[in-house]
Amino acid sequence: MLSDTLTDELERYRIGPRIKALRLNKKMGLIQLGAHTGLSSAMLSKIERGQLFPTLPTLLRIALVFGVDLDHFFSKEGPRLAVTRKGQRLRLPVSAGEEVPAYSFESLDYPIADRRMDAYFAEFTGPTKPSKPHQHGGAEFIYVLSGRLNVNVDGENVALDAGDAMYFDSNVPHSYRRGSDENCSAIVVTTP
Repeated sequence: MLSDTLTDELERYRIGPRIKALRLNKKMGLIQLGAHTGLSSAMLSKIERGQLFPTLPTLLRIALVFGVDLDHFFSKEGPRLAVTRKGQRLRLPVSAGEEVPAYSFESLDYPIADRRMDAYFAEFTGPTKPSKPHQHGGAEFIYVLSGRLNVNVDGENVALDAGDAMYFDSNVPHSYRRGSDENCSAIVVTTP
């Protein structure tokens, strides 16, 4: 028997109604679904009505019939919304081996799983030497909040002042460097 806490958490995913929606979209009855999965129609009915939570192997059988991943059943419904308060931001480590790192990143959207983008508050407080070049797939967008930031993208240097923005394909080597004696801060958004 499941604890109340576990039951409440599983109910939030609404697995039963999702299965029913998939079945009705395919114009399939419980008996037909049972024939495809090897499960009884009574068991499937209980699952759909939320009276029984399926095990992962049972859920996988159902998912295979409809051609969906298990993720389909575990993403939360409704608008995906998360608020990250200033004091709750997750500070990400920078490259190891640097005595004084050139910058620090704080995740602004870490509570959301399977994000379509990653947003960071970046502070460039270290020495004015460039950060170690790095690359990642997708794209990157930078909006400078204060100070001056020099960005090198595949050998091309660009100076950005407060209020300036920049977009580039981040699959090429790029690095950052504080562009003046004053500290610099920026919003950095990357896409996968």
